[in-house]
Amino acid sequence: MFRRPGTTKLLTIIAVLAVAAGGAVALTRTSAFRSTAAPQAPDAPPPVGVVAAPVQSHNVPIYLRGVGTVIAYNNVLVRSQITGQLVKISFQQGQQVKKGDVLAVIDPRPYQAQLDQAIANRDRDQAHLENAKIDYNRYTDLAKQKSIAQQLADSQKAIVDQLVAIIKSDEAIIESARVNLSYTSLTSPIDGVTGIRQIDIGNIIHPTDVNGLVDVTQIEPISLIFTLPEAEFVPIQERLSQGTITVFVDSQGGKQLDQGKLNLVDNQIIQTTGTIRLRAEFPNQKHLLWPGQLVNARLLLDTRHDGLTVPASVVQQGPQGPYAYVINPDSSVAIRPIKVAQISEGQALIDSGLQANEQVVTDGQYKLQPGTHVTILHGRAAEEAAAQSAQQAPIP
Repeated sequence: MFRRPGTTKLLTIIAVLAVAAGGAVALTRTSAFRSTAAPQAPDAPPPVGVVAAPVQSHNVPIYLRGVGTVIAYNNVLVRSQITGQLVKISFQQGQQVKKGDVLAVIDPRPYQAQLDQAIANRDRDQAHLENAKIDYNRYTDLAKQKSIAQQLADSQKAIVDQLVAIIKSDEAIIESARVNLSYTSLTSPIDGVTGIRQIDIGNIIHPTDVNGLVDVTQIEPISLIFTLPEAEFVPIQERLSQGTITVFVDSQGGKQLDQGKLNLVDNQIIQTTGTIRLRAEFPNQKHLLWPGQLVNARLLLDTRHDGLTVPASVVQQGPQGPYAYVINPDSSVAIRPIKVAQISEGQALIDSGLQANEQVVTDGQYKLQPGTHVTILHGRAAEEAAAQSAQQAPIP
């Protein structure tokens, strides 16, 4: 048979290509069969990095918390008892003063003159009394001798008694003048701190002045009036029967300002609010408490021995109530419902749901699901994870 040149070569190439194509199809079918018959397991996800802490067991204080206002034990408006010109101011506004310290002086000259006049009148009447007594003694002797009538002696006795009464009146006038003279020095009636001065030197001060001279407020010790729910009344009374109750006072920012004691439970419950008022006393030596200041009160009701605590960030809120992520021995996590007694100073007291020394997740919960494997971060890695958690955690 006659073939064109190059035909044999072309047929050879076509045959080689056909064999290669058949092999590729066979390999594809074999791979598909193997994929269907024996699928490979997917790679396990890497463990999630979290920050964890153990459940601790120790003595835990139980607090009752309320909001209150700082109240001074004594607050005195220093007023003048007399009218006169202020000639001296002896205190600085805001100065701490003691009882009896002179705060201001009123011109004493008019009142000194009144005192001097009263003393002179008494001395004059005293001289008259001495002369009347001499006459009375003389008349008494003459009456005994029948040289004069008894009536003259009796009249002289009446004059003596009258002068005695006048001298008593003079003494009372002198005492009144001395009191008025003492009022020229305005003194502090209590230990305390002065407020804003209401009148300046050189002005006339009166007893009827509404604002007086200055306000003096006692701040050592100082008291706090705060409220608690009426449901706490019985536990407080039971605790009081056992002894003194300690009360702590904190600023709005959470800083402890002082420590004192409860000294009064009000004699009635406020029915409109369902609360009971209490009064606590604090030494206030650092002057961190000030009248009118709004603060937080913590009443130490009891101490729970061997109580279980975790950082407050462990406690999560769900539809069924609070829960925590607990790390299992195989490094997986599980959701554990818990019951929280209180949260104080960044620590949560657990009533039930956890055991001592269990590891619980404190940061990174938003990345977890039950069964997720975790790795516990430490040091700088833990700090970075906590910062990332604060940024990415969903807003409750």
